[in-house]
Amino acid sequence: MAEENHRILLDQIDYPSDLRKLEVKDLPEVCRELRRNIIEEVAVNPGHLASSLGVVEITVAVHYVFNTPDDRIVWDVGHQAYGHKILTGRREQFKLNRKLGGLRPFPSPLESEYDTFTCGHASNSISAALGMAVAAKLGGKKTENRHAVAIIGDGAMSGGLAFEGLNNVSSQPNDLLIILNDNDMSIDRSVGGMEKYLLNLDTNETYNRLRFKASQWLHERGYLNDDRRKGIIRLNNALKSALAHQQNMFEGMNIRYFGPYDGNDVTELVRILRQIKDMKGPKLLHLHTKKGKGYKPAEESATIWHAPGKFDPETGKRLKSESAEPQPPKFQDVFGVTLLELARQNDRIVGVTPAMPSGSSLSILMNEMPTRAFDVGIAEGHAVTFSAGMAKDGLLPFCAIYSAFSQRAYDSIIHDLSILNLPVVLCLDRSGLVGEDGATHQCIEDFAIMRAIPGMLVLCPCDGNEMRLAVEALVNYEGPAYMRLGRLAVETVTDSIPGYKFELGKGATLRDGTDVTIIAVGMNVQMALAAADKLAAEGVSARVIDMHTIKPLDTELVLKAAKETGAIVTTEEANVLGGLGAAVAEYLSENYPVPVVRHGVNDEFGRSGKAPLVLDAYGVNADGIVAKVKQALAMKK
Repeated sequence: MAEENHRILLDQIDYPSDLRKLEVKDLPEVCRELRRNIIEEVAVNPGHLASSLGVVEITVAVHYVFNTPDDRIVWDVGHQAYGHKILTGRREQFKLNRKLGGLRPFPSPLESEYDTFTCGHASNSISAALGMAVAAKLGGKKTENRHAVAIIGDGAMSGGLAFEGLNNVSSQPNDLLIILNDNDMSIDRSVGGMEKYLLNLDTNETYNRLRFKASQWLHERGYLNDDRRKGIIRLNNALKSALAHQQNMFEGMNIRYFGPYDGNDVTELVRILRQIKDMKGPKLLHLHTKKGKGYKPAEESATIWHAPGKFDPETGKRLKSESAEPQPPKFQDVFGVTLLELARQNDRIVGVTPAMPSGSSLSILMNEMPTRAFDVGIAEGHAVTFSAGMAKDGLLPFCAIYSAFSQRAYDSIIHDLSILNLPVVLCLDRSGLVGEDGATHQCIEDFAIMRAIPGMLVLCPCDGNEMRLAVEALVNYEGPAYMRLGRLAVETVTDSIPGYKFELGKGATLRDGTDVTIIAVGMNVQMALAAADKLAAEGVSARVIDMHTIKPLDTELVLKAAKETGAIVTTEEANVLGGLGAAVAEYLSENYPVPVVRHGVNDEFGRSGKAPLVLDAYGVNADGIVAKVKQALAMKK
């Protein structure tokens, strides 16, 4: 990184049409400049680094060979797509990536016509691209020459939806190309049989080239219709498997397989893509890439450099934000330490996570007790059902999932966990308006969904102390439980409240008041206390209740507050539809009607930007609570 910053070729590329004007021999230099640009930008504006570095050559080759945006490129795992953004009209705006009002963190059709589909979560690219490939077939002359390409990898092939898509590929008339970016990683290192399979899979390049030419010759002469082609492929695959003593899973699905090839050789990639671009029928190109390619620190520690924060691009030194005061621990760190302490005392406790041992801090348990902690790969539904199976036979699983990714597990949560009332604790962290990763990574509808599941306990601690007490209590809870954890480090308040006591299903009054009651959950408890201070300065006496358990709701405490203060404001870092506010309003409307004003997110998806700025943009702060209190007071009889 020490050489001067030259972007001789990259600065000439505003759109892929500019890239396609270059000669193939120029592409390695484009890759070098693009990789350097990503490093320099992410160094000062933190984001996902290692994944995008590893896929630079694939990005350049795909846009060089295919006629984007008319040809459809569907990215899987959007944190691979920084190079794609830079090459598709957003080079100058890339410095605003993930900022409030700037570029979205991942590809989105709402931002660019080159972004063909939403790709915040993993494993959806094959299904979406297959839909586009079929649409091209059915669209007549206008679209019959349109190509559809799914770029999947970074661990996403382990997701169940990817296999559902693969299963359907061979049963539909389509010319889909699947590019498998096989880098042996998700965020942490990939696990499971698919990872081992891909590492060992091989096919002879000469064989593939001869087969392609033979199929072209037969097709041109009318000897090779679809039925004959499929029959020949099945026979061919059987013979090849017998000779190689290896079954190619993809060709077993009648998907033409090519590879594995070096995915970091852009010249070779262009040659291969040109060869298979117009080949009829579904195809899979298997590419080996290096996560973090071209930047030594990221190559050596891809997990850390997946999203490293700010760093010095010259030295590779990560820069920690300086704070005048020590910061409280994050929820996931307290969770990891607490779970290990409890596991030492209770041999029924096990931990499960879908590819997030580091992010969820389950790695703390995993490092000391590797036989009692399980990383199941990017497979959230499986993680829940796997946990349910263990619970059915006597274990006590704590299943740690990033909240936004739990959306893919709701079927399992209902069907496999809740109907049987099994004791599994779902620890879903990074909940709420978590910041830069935007709508796909901000789970604000979870309270409503979880409240609607019969028998599900729903709670959200407000600080590290309360979370520790909650985990300890959940060890003895008989049934499914959902514990929501925020991402931001928040001030610990419950350890200094006289008389504070934690009990599942019972709220705690943190501050007394006579004019109005603010019922808060999670980090909004601290906002409520700050709002109460502001109101006190204006002569308003506000009671503050920490309603850490939303279901079952502490109706006794709610009723008491309604009778004694005559007005209620609820506040939550969630959609106001179906959450804490809805629970309180439902109860009081039937039992003791008083003014109830809900404060939270008003039925919108989240935005990208630093979490405090996003919270302010939605008015989810102390001032927002004060405004709602004044509204409630005006409604009092």
